[in-house]
Amino acid sequence: MALLKVKFDQKKRVKLAQGLWLMNWLSVLAGIVLFSLGLFLKIELRKRSEVMNNSESHFVPNSLIGVGVLSCVLNSLAGKICYDALDPAKYAKWKPWLKPYLAVCILFNVILFLVALCCFLLRGSLESTLASGLRNGMKYYRDTDTPGRCFMKKTIDMLQIEFRCCGNNGFRDWFEIQWISNRYLDFSAKEVKDRIKSNVDGRYLVDGVPFSCCNPNSPRPCIQYQLTNNSAHYSYDHQTEELNLWMQGCRASLLSYYSGLMNFMGVVTLLVWLFEVSITAGLRYLHTALESVSNPEDPECESEGWLLEKSVPETWKAFVESFKKLGKSNQVEVEGADAGQAPEAG
Repeated sequence: MALLKVKFDQKKRVKLAQGLWLMNWLSVLAGIVLFSLGLFLKIELRKRSEVMNNSESHFVPNSLIGVGVLSCVLNSLAGKICYDALDPAKYAKWKPWLKPYLAVCILFNVILFLVALCCFLLRGSLESTLASGLRNGMKYYRDTDTPGRCFMKKTIDMLQIEFRCCGNNGFRDWFEIQWISNRYLDFSAKEVKDRIKSNVDGRYLVDGVPFSCCNPNSPRPCIQYQLTNNSAHYSYDHQTEELNLWMQGCRASLLSYYSGLMNFMGVVTLLVWLFEVSITAGLRYLHTALESVSNPEDPECESEGWLLEKSVPETWKAFVESFKKLGKSNQVEVEGADAGQAPEAG
Protein backbone atom coordinates (compact mmCIF):
# COMPACT_ATOMS: atom_id res chain seq x y z
CA MET A 1 0.00 0.00 0.00
CA ALA A 2 1.37 3.40 -1.01
CA LEU A 3 2.39 5.78 1.76
CA LEU A 4 0.65 9.20 2.03
CA LYS A 5 -1.32 8.81 -1.20
CA VAL A 6 -2.86 11.99 -2.64
CA LYS A 7 -5.20 12.41 -5.62
CA PHE A 8 -4.34 14.99 -8.27
CA ASP A 9 -6.27 16.46 -11.16
CA GLN A 10 -4.75 18.54 -13.95
CA LYS A 11 -5.20 21.80 -12.02
CA LYS A 12 -3.47 20.43 -8.90
CA ARG A 13 -0.59 19.02 -10.94
CA VAL A 14 -0.03 22.39 -12.60
CA LYS A 15 -0.13 24.21 -9.26
CA LEU A 16 2.30 21.70 -7.75
CA ALA A 17 4.74 22.10 -10.65
CA GLN A 18 4.53 25.90 -10.50
CA GLY A 19 4.96 25.96 -6.72
CA LEU A 20 7.97 23.64 -6.90
CA TRP A 21 9.49 25.79 -9.65
CA LEU A 22 9.28 28.83 -7.38
CA MET A 23 10.57 26.92 -4.34
CA ASN A 24 13.56 25.61 -6.27
CA TRP A 25 14.65 29.07 -7.32
CA LEU A 26 14.23 30.29 -3.76
CA SER A 27 16.41 27.35 -2.73
CA VAL A 28 19.04 28.50 -5.24
CA LEU A 29 19.13 31.79 -3.32
CA ALA A 30 19.42 29.79 -0.08
CA GLY A 31 22.40 27.94 -1.60
CA ILE A 32 24.03 31.28 -2.37
CA VAL A 33 23.46 32.26 1.28
CA LEU A 34 25.12 29.04 2.50
CA PHE A 35 28.04 29.61 0.15
CA SER A 36 28.42 33.20 1.41
CA LEU A 37 28.28 32.12 5.07
CA GLY A 38 30.92 29.46 4.50
CA LEU A 39 33.14 31.94 2.69
CA PHE A 40 32.72 34.50 5.47
CA LEU A 41 33.60 31.95 8.17
CA LYS A 42 36.63 30.79 6.18
CA ILE A 43 37.89 34.38 5.90
CA GLU A 44 37.35 34.95 9.63
CA LEU A 45 39.31 31.79 10.46
CA ARG A 46 42.14 32.71 8.09
CA LYS A 47 42.44 36.11 9.76
CA ARG A 48 43.62 34.37 12.91
CA SER A 49 45.25 31.28 11.43
CA GLU A 50 48.50 32.22 13.24
CA VAL A 51 46.87 31.39 16.59
CA MET A 52 45.24 28.16 15.41
CA ASN A 53 47.21 24.96 15.56
CA ASN A 54 45.77 23.08 12.54
CA SER A 55 43.36 23.29 9.65
CA GLU A 56 40.61 21.06 11.13
CA SER A 57 38.57 24.15 11.94
CA HIS A 58 38.16 24.80 8.19
CA PHE A 59 36.01 21.68 7.77
CA VAL A 60 32.79 23.56 8.56
CA PRO A 61 33.31 26.51 6.16
CA ASN A 62 34.52 24.18 3.39
CA SER A 63 31.42 22.01 3.90
CA LEU A 64 29.12 25.04 3.79
CA ILE A 65 30.76 26.23 0.57
CA GLY A 66 30.38 22.76 -0.95
CA VAL A 67 26.70 22.26 -0.05
CA GLY A 68 25.97 25.82 -1.17
CA VAL A 69 27.34 25.09 -4.65
CA LEU A 70 25.51 21.72 -4.79
CA SER A 71 22.26 23.39 -3.72
CA CYS A 72 22.53 25.92 -6.56
CA VAL A 73 23.24 23.21 -9.15
CA LEU A 74 20.61 20.68 -8.01
CA ASN A 75 17.83 23.20 -7.51
CA SER A 76 18.51 24.92 -10.83
CA LEU A 77 18.09 21.53 -12.52
CA ALA A 78 14.96 20.79 -10.47
CA GLY A 79 13.48 24.16 -11.49
CA LYS A 80 13.99 23.22 -15.14
CA ILE A 81 12.33 19.82 -14.56
CA CYS A 82 9.31 21.42 -12.88
CA TYR A 83 8.99 23.95 -15.70
CA ASP A 84 9.09 21.20 -18.35
CA ALA A 85 6.59 19.08 -16.39
CA LEU A 86 3.81 21.35 -17.64
CA ASP A 87 4.52 20.20 -21.21
CA PRO A 88 4.18 16.39 -21.79
CA ALA A 89 6.53 16.51 -24.77
CA LYS A 90 9.31 18.21 -22.81
CA TYR A 91 8.68 16.13 -19.70
CA ALA A 92 9.19 12.86 -21.62
CA LYS A 93 12.96 13.41 -21.86
CA TRP A 94 13.24 13.73 -18.05
CA LYS A 95 11.35 10.53 -17.20
CA PRO A 96 14.35 8.13 -17.20
CA TRP A 97 16.38 10.53 -15.02
CA LEU A 98 13.85 11.41 -12.34
CA LYS A 99 14.40 8.40 -10.06
CA PRO A 100 18.22 8.76 -10.04
CA TYR A 101 17.80 12.50 -9.55
CA LEU A 102 15.50 11.95 -6.55
CA ALA A 103 18.07 9.53 -5.08
CA VAL A 104 20.75 12.21 -5.46
CA CYS A 105 18.44 14.73 -3.77
CA ILE A 106 17.92 12.39 -0.81
CA LEU A 107 21.68 11.90 -0.49
CA PHE A 108 22.17 15.67 -0.65
CA ASN A 109 19.60 16.16 2.13
CA VAL A 110 21.49 13.69 4.32
CA ILE A 111 24.77 15.53 3.68
CA LEU A 112 23.12 18.88 4.39
CA PHE A 113 21.78 17.60 7.71
CA LEU A 114 25.22 16.28 8.71
CA VAL A 115 26.81 19.64 7.85
CA ALA A 116 24.24 21.37 10.07
CA LEU A 117 25.13 19.00 12.93
CA CYS A 118 28.84 19.68 12.41
CA CYS A 119 28.19 23.40 12.89
CA PHE A 120 26.94 22.60 16.41
CA LEU A 121 29.28 19.73 17.35
CA LEU A 122 32.76 20.89 16.30
CA ARG A 123 33.15 23.27 19.24
CA GLY A 124 35.52 20.83 21.02
CA SER A 125 37.89 20.64 18.04
CA LEU A 126 37.89 24.43 17.74
CA GLU A 127 38.61 24.82 21.45
CA SER A 128 41.66 22.52 21.35
CA THR A 129 43.15 24.13 18.26
CA LEU A 130 42.71 27.60 19.77
CA ALA A 131 44.27 26.58 23.08
CA SER A 132 47.43 25.14 21.52
CA GLY A 133 47.64 27.83 18.83
CA LEU A 134 47.40 30.70 21.32
CA ARG A 135 49.96 29.05 23.58
CA ASN A 136 52.45 28.80 20.72
CA GLY A 137 51.67 32.31 19.52
CA MET A 138 52.40 33.77 22.97
CA LYS A 139 55.78 32.00 23.00
CA TYR A 140 56.72 33.74 19.76
CA TYR A 141 55.51 37.16 20.94
CA ARG A 142 59.06 38.33 21.66
CA ASP A 143 60.56 37.11 18.36
CA THR A 144 60.18 40.42 16.54
CA ASP A 145 63.56 39.96 14.83
CA THR A 146 62.98 36.36 13.68
CA PRO A 147 61.86 35.92 10.04
CA GLY A 148 58.44 34.30 9.90
CA ARG A 149 57.59 35.28 13.48
CA CYS A 150 58.12 39.04 13.43
CA PHE A 151 54.38 39.58 12.88
CA MET A 152 53.27 37.58 15.94
CA LYS A 153 53.55 40.49 18.40
CA LYS A 154 51.22 42.62 16.30
CA THR A 155 48.83 39.70 15.81
CA ILE A 156 48.57 38.98 19.53
CA ASP A 157 48.26 42.66 20.47
CA MET A 158 45.51 43.31 17.93
CA LEU A 159 43.74 40.14 19.03
CA GLN A 160 43.75 41.17 22.70
CA ILE A 161 42.56 44.69 21.88
CA GLU A 162 39.80 43.57 19.50
CA PHE A 163 38.41 40.76 21.66
CA ARG A 164 39.11 42.47 25.01
CA CYS A 165 41.04 39.51 26.36
CA CYS A 166 44.44 38.76 27.87
CA GLY A 167 46.56 35.62 27.60
CA ASN A 168 45.33 32.15 26.77
CA ASN A 169 43.20 31.40 29.84
CA GLY A 170 43.90 34.70 31.65
CA PHE A 171 46.47 37.41 32.26
CA ARG A 172 48.60 35.14 34.50
CA ASP A 173 49.61 33.13 31.43
CA TRP A 174 52.04 35.94 30.59
CA PHE A 175 53.84 35.34 33.90
CA GLU A 176 54.95 31.88 32.67
CA ILE A 177 56.69 32.93 29.43
CA GLN A 178 59.36 35.42 28.49
CA TRP A 179 57.46 37.86 26.31
CA ILE A 180 60.12 40.62 26.40
CA SER A 181 62.81 40.24 23.72
CA ASN A 182 66.45 39.93 24.83
CA ARG A 183 67.13 42.86 22.55
CA TYR A 184 65.47 45.17 25.07
CA LEU A 185 67.09 43.75 28.23
CA ASP A 186 70.15 45.20 29.94
CA PHE A 187 72.05 42.09 30.95
CA SER A 188 74.46 44.15 33.02
CA ALA A 189 71.63 45.21 35.36
CA LYS A 190 71.40 43.32 38.66
CA GLU A 191 67.62 42.85 38.45
CA VAL A 192 67.88 41.22 35.03
CA LYS A 193 70.71 38.95 36.15
CA ASP A 194 68.84 37.90 39.30
CA ARG A 195 65.65 37.08 37.40
CA ILE A 196 67.49 35.02 34.79
CA LYS A 197 69.51 33.13 37.43
CA SER A 198 66.42 32.41 39.50
CA ASN A 199 64.81 30.64 36.54
CA VAL A 200 65.87 27.09 35.65
CA ASP A 201 65.48 27.70 31.91
CA GLY A 202 67.34 30.98 32.05
CA ARG A 203 64.32 33.02 30.99
CA TYR A 204 63.44 36.55 32.00
CA LEU A 205 60.03 36.12 33.65
CA VAL A 206 58.09 39.05 35.12
CA ASP A 207 54.70 39.51 36.75
CA GLY A 208 53.66 41.82 33.94
CA VAL A 209 51.60 41.78 30.76
CA PRO A 210 51.75 43.52 27.36
CA PHE A 211 50.05 46.91 26.99
CA SER A 212 47.25 45.34 24.88
CA CYS A 213 45.90 43.69 28.04
CA CYS A 214 44.98 47.07 29.55
CA ASN A 215 41.31 47.92 29.94
CA PRO A 216 40.79 51.55 28.83
CA ASN A 217 37.47 51.68 30.68
CA SER A 218 39.27 51.58 34.03
CA PRO A 219 39.57 55.00 35.74
CA ARG A 220 43.01 54.10 37.06
CA PRO A 221 46.09 54.33 34.82
CA CYS A 222 47.02 50.90 33.55
CA ILE A 223 49.18 48.78 35.85
CA GLN A 224 50.91 46.25 33.64
CA TYR A 225 54.13 45.61 35.59
CA GLN A 226 54.65 44.25 39.11
CA LEU A 227 51.03 43.14 39.23
CA THR A 228 51.59 41.00 42.32
CA ASN A 229 53.64 43.59 44.22
CA ASN A 230 51.30 45.67 46.40
CA SER A 231 54.06 47.97 47.62
CA ALA A 232 55.00 49.01 44.08
CA HIS A 233 51.73 50.92 43.62
CA TYR A 234 49.85 53.32 45.84
CA SER A 235 46.60 52.09 47.38
CA TYR A 236 46.79 48.78 45.57
CA ASP A 237 45.99 45.18 46.52
CA HIS A 238 46.20 42.65 43.71
CA GLN A 239 44.15 40.08 45.66
CA THR A 240 41.15 42.24 46.46
CA GLU A 241 41.19 45.11 43.98
CA GLU A 242 39.77 44.63 40.51
CA LEU A 243 42.71 44.91 38.15
CA ASN A 244 42.44 47.31 35.21
CA LEU A 245 43.21 44.50 32.75
CA TRP A 246 41.01 42.33 30.57
CA MET A 247 40.17 39.41 32.83
CA GLN A 248 38.92 36.95 30.22
CA GLY A 249 41.36 34.75 28.32
CA CYS A 250 41.55 35.00 24.53
CA ARG A 251 40.73 31.32 24.09
CA ALA A 252 37.33 31.80 25.72
CA SER A 253 36.69 35.04 23.81
CA LEU A 254 37.57 33.55 20.42
CA LEU A 255 35.67 30.36 21.20
CA SER A 256 32.58 32.36 22.11
CA TYR A 257 32.86 34.42 18.92
CA TYR A 258 33.35 31.49 16.56
CA SER A 259 30.80 29.31 18.38
CA GLY A 260 28.21 32.05 17.98
CA LEU A 261 28.95 32.25 14.25
CA MET A 262 28.80 28.46 13.81
CA ASN A 263 25.59 28.12 15.84
CA PHE A 264 23.93 30.78 13.70
CA MET A 265 25.12 29.05 10.53
CA GLY A 266 23.90 25.72 11.89
CA VAL A 267 20.39 27.14 12.41
CA VAL A 268 20.38 28.60 8.89
CA THR A 269 21.56 25.27 7.46
CA LEU A 270 18.82 23.39 9.31
CA LEU A 271 16.19 25.76 7.90
CA VAL A 272 17.59 25.24 4.40
CA TRP A 273 17.55 21.48 5.04
CA LEU A 274 13.84 21.57 5.97
CA PHE A 275 13.16 23.56 2.81
CA GLU A 276 15.11 21.05 0.70
CA VAL A 277 13.26 18.10 2.27
CA SER A 278 9.92 19.69 1.41
CA ILE A 279 11.10 20.27 -2.19
CA THR A 280 12.25 16.65 -2.49
CA ALA A 281 8.88 15.42 -1.19
CA GLY A 282 7.07 17.70 -3.65
CA LEU A 283 9.20 16.39 -6.53
CA ARG A 284 8.35 12.85 -5.53
CA TYR A 285 4.62 13.68 -5.55
CA LEU A 286 4.95 15.37 -8.95
CA HIS A 287 6.90 12.42 -10.34
CA THR A 288 4.42 9.78 -9.17
CA ALA A 289 1.38 11.89 -10.10
CA LEU A 290 2.62 12.25 -13.67
CA GLU A 291 3.67 8.59 -13.88
CA SER A 292 0.26 7.32 -12.74
CA VAL A 293 -1.76 9.22 -15.35
CA SER A 294 -3.94 6.47 -16.78
CA ASN A 295 -4.54 8.08 -20.16
CA PRO A 296 -1.65 10.25 -21.38
CA GLU A 297 -3.80 11.55 -24.22
CA ASP A 298 -6.29 12.98 -21.74
CA PRO A 299 -4.42 15.56 -19.63
CA GLU A 300 -7.55 16.31 -17.60
CA CYS A 301 -7.74 12.83 -16.06
CA GLU A 302 -7.02 12.26 -12.38
CA SER A 303 -3.93 10.54 -11.03
CA GLU A 304 -2.46 9.53 -7.69
CA GLY A 305 0.80 10.66 -6.12
CA TRP A 306 2.65 9.18 -3.15
CA LEU A 307 5.92 9.37 -1.25
CA LEU A 308 6.58 5.61 -1.10
CA GLU A 309 5.05 2.97 -3.31
CA LYS A 310 4.93 0.57 -0.36
CA SER A 311 5.00 0.93 3.42
CA VAL A 312 8.22 1.90 5.19
CA PRO A 313 9.12 -1.67 6.36
CA GLU A 314 8.39 -3.12 2.90
CA THR A 315 10.40 -0.39 1.18
CA TRP A 316 13.36 -0.96 3.50
CA LYS A 317 13.17 -4.72 2.97
CA ALA A 318 13.11 -4.27 -0.81
CA PHE A 319 16.08 -1.91 -0.59
CA VAL A 320 18.11 -4.43 1.44
CA GLU A 321 17.23 -7.24 -0.98
CA SER A 322 18.25 -5.19 -4.00
CA PHE A 323 21.51 -4.27 -2.25
CA LYS A 324 22.22 -7.96 -1.56
CA LYS A 325 21.47 -8.89 -5.17
CA LEU A 326 23.82 -6.18 -6.35
CA GLY A 327 26.59 -7.57 -4.13
CA LYS A 328 25.99 -11.13 -5.38
CA SER A 329 26.03 -10.09 -9.03
CA ASN A 330 29.37 -8.32 -8.51
CA GLN A 331 30.75 -11.42 -6.82
CA VAL A 332 29.63 -13.64 -9.73
CA GLU A 333 31.28 -11.30 -12.23
CA VAL A 334 34.55 -11.40 -10.30
CA GLU A 335 34.48 -15.22 -10.06
CA GLY A 336 33.73 -15.45 -13.79
CA ALA A 337 36.66 -13.23 -14.58
CA ASP A 338 38.96 -15.36 -12.39
CA ALA A 339 37.75 -18.54 -14.09
CA GLY A 340 38.45 -17.08 -17.50
CA GLN A 341 41.98 -16.15 -16.49
CA ALA A 342 42.79 -19.56 -15.00
CA PRO A 343 43.28 -21.47 -18.31
CA GLU A 344 45.50 -18.67 -19.61
CA ALA A 345 47.60 -18.95 -16.48
CA GLY A 346 47.82 -22.71 -16.98
